[in-house]
Amino acid sequence: MAAIVEPNVSIVGLPGSGKTTFLAALWHLIQSGEIATRLRFGSMSNEDYAYLNQIVKLWRRATEQGRTQIAGMKSVSMNLVDGDDRPIRVSFPDVPGEDYRRMWEDRKVDEELAENLGASNIMLLVNGDRIKAPAWITERLHLAGLVEKGPAEEPARWEPRLAPTQVQLVDLLQHLMRRPLDRGSRRLAVMIGAWDQVEGEGLSPMDFQVAKLPLLDQYLKSGRDGWTFRTYGMSAQGGEFDENDENNAAAKTRADANRLRELDNLSTRIRLLQGGAESHDLTEPLEWLMGDR
Repeated sequence: MAAIVEPNVSIVGLPGSGKTTFLAALWHLIQSGEIATRLRFGSMSNEDYAYLNQIVKLWRRATEQGRTQIAGMKSVSMNLVDGDDRPIRVSFPDVPGEDYRRMWEDRKVDEELAENLGASNIMLLVNGDRIKAPAWITERLHLAGLVEKGPAEEPARWEPRLAPTQVQLVDLLQHLMRRPLDRGSRRLAVMIGAWDQVEGEGLSPMDFQVAKLPLLDQYLKSGRDGWTFRTYGMSAQGGEFDENDENNAAAKTRADANRLRELDNLSTRIRLLQGGAESHDLTEPLEWLMGDR
C-alpha cells in the first residue's frame, strides 16, 4: 500500500474571509461526487466527520455559518486521492479569524497555532467584498461612528484594527516567513472570495489583486520572501445565503438563497476562476499547492 503523503495546507484569513464556508463547500464537493474533481475523497476520522457534517448542513440549506467557536485549535484532516490513486493527507486548521488579527494587533502567536502555520502550503482567503481600503485615520474613525464629522480638536489615535486589509495581509505573510514560522520557500494560493459580488467590475482575479490589493500584489511579485503564488477568484456560496437564525430572531431571509436551494446540482453553486479558466473544482488549488510530490 502506498504511503500517505502529508503536504499540509494551512487556511489563513482575517475575520469574515470565509474559511468555514470554504471547508463546507469543499466537503460537499468531494463527498457528493456530483462533479469530477482533481482530488477524490479517501477517508477521515469520525470526529472530523461530525464537524464537517455540521457546517455542510448549513451550506446546503443556503444559510450563513455561525461564528467559529472553537476551544483552542480545531484541525480538520482529510485523506484524499489524486489522479494516480496516490493517497494524500491534507490538514486544515479551522482557526477563528480573530487569531490571525491578534498576530497583527498584539504581535503574538500561541504555540499550537504556530505549529499549524508551519505547513509548506498556504491558502490565503480574502473576502473580495470586504476589503478595507487605505483612508485617513479621521475618515476611518468617522465611518466607524467614533468621531464627529469635521476637524478633530486633538489628533486622532491610530489603532492596529484601522489598518487597510492589504497591510494586515502582507504583515501576516511576512510573519510566516520569519522564525518561528519560517519553512523556507512556500506555495501560496490567494483565494479572492465572494467573487459573485465583485465580478461586476469586469476584472480578472489577477487584475482585481493589482487594482484592489496593490501592496499585496507588489510584495508577492517582488519575490522578496520566496513565495510561489497563484491568484484565484472564488465563489464558495454562489450568492447571498439566509442569515443564521441561531440566537438571532431578526435573521434575514434572502431571495437568492431560495434560488440556490432549488438547484438540482448544488456543486454548481461553486465557481473557481484562474488564468482565464473557470470550473467548480475547489480541489484544483489544493492539487497545485501540493506541487511535485
